[in-house]
Amino acid sequence: MNEYLQGEKAMKKKNGNIKTWSQIKDEQFGKKGTALRDELDREFDAFKIGILLRKARQKKNLTQEDLAEIISKKRSYISRVENDGSNITLKTLFDIVEKGLGGKVNISIQV
Repeated sequence: MNEYLQGEKAMKKKNGNIKTWSQIKDEQFGKKGTALRDELDREFDAFKIGILLRKARQKKNLTQEDLAEIISKKRSYISRVENDGSNITLKTLFDIVEKGLGGKVNISIQV
């Protein structure tokens, strides 16, 4: 069992009426597999991509301007990607990570 779920169970046991984040998402957005919940999860994943890219850029001590210049994009585009990764193409993702940051993209698909 992952640490997050263990923490949720321990918190619920300790505090009784406190709901877990998973319970709140289920109540507010529906269970996994429903349209609204799937949309929420996709938006969150896009947000995570932006955060991961920002952290990687900062770790490399690059400004948005530096990264934009390396991959031939505008600084404002890098800013948009870091704040909401939902409109990034795979080609641009690979350019940013591999060409701009010297990293490697790992993608997994679950069916």
